[in-house]
Amino acid sequence: MIEIDDVLAHALVPLLDARAVLYQHYLELDRRVKRAASQDDVCMKLMTIPGVGPIAALSFKSAVDDPTRFKRSRTVGAYFGLTPRRYQSGEHDNPGRISKSGDRDVRAVLYAAANALLMRTMASSQIKSCAARQAMPASLRGGMRLMRTKGRRRAVVAVARKLAVLMHRCWIDGSEFRQDQVGGMA
Repeated sequence: MIEIDDVLAHALVPLLDARAVLYQHYLELDRRVKRAASQDDVCMKLMTIPGVGPIAALSFKSAVDDPTRFKRSRTVGAYFGLTPRRYQSGEHDNPGRISKSGDRDVRAVLYAAANALLMRTMASSQIKSCAARQAMPASLRGGMRLMRTKGRRRAVVAVARKLAVLMHRCWIDGSEFRQDQVGGMA
């Protein structure tokens, strides 16, 4: 169709050439990230966790930097702002949205990894089933209905927090992720 119309060809050919160049640069950056992650032992252990890819592993490793500065793995989720705010005053104790403190890029990467775990990973896992239970209202927990939008978001945040804890624990222990060890998380 471009060959038929000269005006259209004059407008679209430079755009298609720019797209091809951008795609080549994207492929080169993707290769570099994968190579950097595959050459790092910590990142390779972190990538054994379902949903965690090279970008998530590298981002988490660079943001935490020294895993021994956290006394407990549970506090890593709070460090990245994945815990709910609390409004407490006298008689009121209302949980709010996540606190969004800490590095927002790492929080976004953890959220994306949790979303990939929940929505794209076909294999069932205890992390995934725990999130599905948390996202559904109490009346629907027995059935396999679709999660509502608000429930899905809360489930993804909960899984992102659990991924941060798992990634920190794998880094501290120097162990790889094994599905049978997740039983205590539910």
